[in-house]
Amino acid sequence: MVRCVLEEMRIRSLGVIDDAVVELSPGFTAVTGETGAGKTMVVTSLGLLLGGRADPALVRIGAKSAVVEGRVAVPAGASAALRAEEAGAELDEGALLISRTVSAEGRSRAHLGGRSVPVGVLAELADDLVAVHGQSDQQGLLKPARQRGALDRYAGDRVSVPLEKYTAAYRRLRAVTVELDEITTRARERAQEADMLRFGLEEIEAVEPRPGEDVELAAEAERLGHAEALASAATAAHAALAGNPEDPEGVDATTLVGGAHRALESVRSHDPALADLADRIGEIGILVADVAGELAGYADDLDADPLRLAAVEERRAALTQLTRKYGEDVGAVLAWAEQGAARLAELDGDDDRLAELTAERDALRAELAELARALTEARVEAASRFAAAVTEELASLAMPHARVTIDVRQTDDPDGVEIDGRTVAYGPAGVDEVELLLAPHPGAPPRPIAKGASGGELSRVMLAVEVVFAGTDPVPTYLFDEVDAGVGGKAAVEIGRRLAKLAKSAQVVVVTHLPQVAAFADRQLLVEKTNDGSVTRSGVQVLEGEARVRELSRMLAGQEDSVTARAHAEELLAAAREG
Repeated sequence: MVRCVLEEMRIRSLGVIDDAVVELSPGFTAVTGETGAGKTMVVTSLGLLLGGRADPALVRIGAKSAVVEGRVAVPAGASAALRAEEAGAELDEGALLISRTVSAEGRSRAHLGGRSVPVGVLAELADDLVAVHGQSDQQGLLKPARQRGALDRYAGDRVSVPLEKYTAAYRRLRAVTVELDEITTRARERAQEADMLRFGLEEIEAVEPRPGEDVELAAEAERLGHAEALASAATAAHAALAGNPEDPEGVDATTLVGGAHRALESVRSHDPALADLADRIGEIGILVADVAGELAGYADDLDADPLRLAAVEERRAALTQLTRKYGEDVGAVLAWAEQGAARLAELDGDDDRLAELTAERDALRAELAELARALTEARVEAASRFAAAVTEELASLAMPHARVTIDVRQTDDPDGVEIDGRTVAYGPAGVDEVELLLAPHPGAPPRPIAKGASGGELSRVMLAVEVVFAGTDPVPTYLFDEVDAGVGGKAAVEIGRRLAKLAKSAQVVVVTHLPQVAAFADRQLLVEKTNDGSVTRSGVQVLEGEARVRELSRMLAGQEDSVTARAHAEELLAAAREG
């Protein structure tokens, strides 16, 4: 399975680290070194890359700022890649480059894929990339919602199938409830809106405007208002074209054109060009006669009727009243009326809609109750198996008497859904609250794991949970800081074996002081200081062969060249390779 992998980090001017590169394995990487050498800076650096709080005290003395850069291999389509692209970041040959800078004054900057982004974007990516388990920074499964999600994924189809149906019903119920609330809480406003619409529709209906009527009436009013001038102009134009009966000696266009045509007709046979001009003059004569006839008809038909003009102006005034309120012209008024009628029908149907929504809400609540009951039963069954598996793991992690239980409970809520006679609160994931409880020794009451375990115990509980849960949690990288605190011997070997098991399905990075744990790693990194007390680029080494045996010997006996320690170190490596 292709997954996100943290390939390397470069750390500059952070704590005791001057400038160092940490190269990580896709499987199990162990980070070792003397106490105070700067191993925990690996945890701190990763925390900064993933949006952790920027503490100016982390900046190396004398430096202006600390810088942490990380390279994460991200497969196309992974949620981390999609979120990064939404933020404007670009992948570099399938890798996502993350950078965080902390100034000595406390200012912080973040870059993702070459793009400056808010630090909060890095924090959003953290849930998809890394789960950190450390003495002072417990994340992931400490959150109740994450515990419920983990249990659901562990349960598989028995939870996922009814949960998918429940989620769909829950979303529909939310939508129905919102609509119901809107109808009931805005009843007065909706009634007022209906009254206004009804008044407007009645006002428009009383006038009964026709499409384009305002344009037609404007043209008619213009004509009627200037009837005398129009008639006088038409009569004068007709006289100019066809002559005036009262002035038989007057010259008109028809007579002149006719004379011109007759003059050419007598000689047209002698020249084709002149014949063509004669034809054109003939056409002019016909056109002048036609226009003159139309002018006579226009003048006869034009009626300077004051009553009609008054009626037109009155109608225009009525239309103007509508356009002032409902649209810039009659077309817009009619469009408003159409939309208003549809909206009024919707508002007038509130009572019917209210009854429909109420019935649907009640049916959805009943459906949710049934699905929630099925979810609870599946979770309780899975919780028993999950808790037993984690308890069994803890027995091999130096916690033989510890017992883990998972509490699946509900909270009474008068506004909730009724299940088996109880009205309980519900949410998008059902009615259950899920909490991981730990009793570290016989007689101790089970308590939430964040309160019932010491730092070292908490890390081992987290390790046990992750091993049981391996392959089902979407987080591809786990970082454990001193998961082996307070243990040794056989228990340490078992911790190493279980970390190796977890690394088969995820990337695992462990800061450890135990050789039994480090021997199981696919890659071992040694962090060591120079003589001036800093960690430089050469201060983080990948150990292989003889160098790894020497480091394990040092971790076992404090002496790299001890024959007994070397033999034990080689034995540890051989046992780890055998699994």
